[in-house]
Amino acid sequence: MKIRYLRNAFISGLLLLAPVGVTVFVINFLVSSLGRPSTKLFFFFVDRALLERYPLIEVGLNLVSALIVCILITLFGWFSKLVLGRFMLALFERFMVSVPLVRSVYTTVKQIIDTFARNQQAVFRKTVLVEYPRKGVYVLGFLTSDGKGEVQAVTSKEVLNIFVPTTPNPTSGFLLMVPSDEVIILEMSVSDGMKVIISGGAVTPPFPVQKPLAVVKGGESVG
Repeated sequence: MKIRYLRNAFISGLLLLAPVGVTVFVINFLVSSLGRPSTKLFFFFVDRALLERYPLIEVGLNLVSALIVCILITLFGWFSKLVLGRFMLALFERFMVSVPLVRSVYTTVKQIIDTFARNQQAVFRKTVLVEYPRKGVYVLGFLTSDGKGEVQAVTSKEVLNIFVPTTPNPTSGFLLMVPSDEVIILEMSVSDGMKVIISGGAVTPPFPVQKPLAVVKGGESVG
């Protein structure tokens, strides 16, 4: 009993510290990947001996450098929306496409990014439930688009493309092409659906109407 209590307390502590840990990881990544290399460029005039004597100064410069890089990226995005910016980007892309070895990599990455950029509001359109891998068992997924092309032409029913992420890592998953009449559209937002998947079902968004518990196993109700 004590072991179970300690285990539950340990898991609770991990869940409470997880947001802090992720925040620290992101900040450390930005500082080490952006700030530290940029410090040599932005603050090349600072004496290295001074930084070695006062490490906190170096940390501060790394933070400032990371902030400067983020500001420059933001300004670049703003400039790209102007007429002059679009013209210069077009020239740059024309140059990149003209380089034989770079062309294939650049065009492939650009196509992927453009696809998500054009549909950033509709990559995951709805949170859905589908019966998978068998009838009576449900899996949480996201509606990406209607069935199109050859896939739709050779099927007897109208199908929907459903992306089913893996738990707890939603960056991987698999694609299901499910008949539209077998897809349950939920009111749950995509962000809430992601929370359910990442938490392995431990985090469930509130819903005003709760169904009565129907399954009982081992003397405990399962909802």
